[in-house]
Amino acid sequence: MKKAWELAYDIYSNAKPSVLSSEEQGWGALKEVSNFYDNLLSLDWSSNVPGSGAPEKIMVASIQALENRGYKVDRAYGLLEEGMKAHADGDKVRLQKISAEIKNEFMNAKKDEASPYWQYKFYNTFEEYEKSVEFKGEVDVDINSETFKDSIRAAWMSQLIGAAMGTMVEGYTSENLYKAFGDVKDYIREPNTYNDDITFELAFLDAFKDKGYDVTSKDIALSWIGLIPCGWSAEEIALRNIRAGFMPPESASFNNPFNEWIGAQMRGAICGMVAPGNPRLAAKLAWTDGEVSHINNGILGEVFNAVMISLSFVMSDEKEIVKTAISCIPKDSEYYSVVKFAYDSCLKHSDWHDALRDCQEKYIKYNWIHAYPNACCEIIALMYGDGDFDKTLNIVTMCGIDADCNAGMIMPVLGIQKGMRIIPKRLIVPAFDKLVTYMRSYEEIMLDDLVNDTLNYITKAKSRRN
Repeated sequence: MKKAWELAYDIYSNAKPSVLSSEEQGWGALKEVSNFYDNLLSLDWSSNVPGSGAPEKIMVASIQALENRGYKVDRAYGLLEEGMKAHADGDKVRLQKISAEIKNEFMNAKKDEASPYWQYKFYNTFEEYEKSVEFKGEVDVDINSETFKDSIRAAWMSQLIGAAMGTMVEGYTSENLYKAFGDVKDYIREPNTYNDDITFELAFLDAFKDKGYDVTSKDIALSWIGLIPCGWSAEEIALRNIRAGFMPPESASFNNPFNEWIGAQMRGAICGMVAPGNPRLAAKLAWTDGEVSHINNGILGEVFNAVMISLSFVMSDEKEIVKTAISCIPKDSEYYSVVKFAYDSCLKHSDWHDALRDCQEKYIKYNWIHAYPNACCEIIALMYGDGDFDKTLNIVTMCGIDADCNAGMIMPVLGIQKGMRIIPKRLIVPAFDKLVTYMRSYEEIMLDDLVNDTLNYITKAKSRRN
């Protein structure tokens, strides 16, 4: 291949001069780019969650997230106040400057030695994590059986139902949901498949189809950047980092305040689905996927969900699944302290609302998109749902906060255990026959194709492994 200077010289030397009209000169494209970046930055200062309309200010949440992670960002508060005024005034010039300063503060945040965050062990790698836990042994699952095929279909359908139900109400407190809608047991509007959580699971599958159980974090990162045009919080920053040439784990760690939020936890189901009855393998895949955008406790959230899903193929008691998945989280991690607190709260109270109240008070300083309060909701719904699809869905919905992520992760537990027969027919709507996404190359996916692809990729991966 020619050297870069040769290629550049060819372009330059073969260029033919011409006189361009005002329309041909290309200045309009620069204006479009300018507007794009102004609008993108404006979303950091004030936005509404697609699907539910819940308000969010990502710059406020950034500071909150860094403090949760044990860092001092005191100067950012003054800049935050200035930025909120500039945004309200529509001062785009000032807002760009302040935003850059704030992100520089994030990048140079100082460790707060007094923060309880640092009392826990920080897990950097899967190898470190693996040495700290003991896994339940692999149980063979017949992936060619009709039962397994039914479980995979039910897993995807349960996820679509949970995500659709949760998308309608995410971003609100349980109390405010009760005030607005009463006790939600059915869709409050016509459901659809628009959901960014499943998007990242599809990107995992796209990498998994070629590499199987040998898939790497870099494989998944490249799948992201090829297929997914944009994201939110940790995933959006990871995408920008990948686009700039950072690969995992740096794509997750570089100036990313949100890398212990729910973004990895919300996509653990697919890692468990492709590793049925093998919690260690599910955990490894979850770690591999998680470190594209997350660190430490954020990755442990994905591990927790992946293990629960993997166990669902071989365990019939959802309470035992929760207990076993908790045992796969290192006891010296902060994430363990969270899931153990939620589990103990469930054992203490007869009414799930009381357990939720305990968790709300305990984790009040965490954003509603953080992994911790949402892990609590998952545990509460599974512990009080009695294995009943309707009841479990109702509880996880009425817990509020990031309800679509939580329902999308735990409802497949029941679907996998009992297959399509457990899912109430009224919840299965025609819209679920086809997934509609904002991904490149996956704009529309028939559910039948997704189920068959998942089965085929598992079969292919297992044949390689053997």
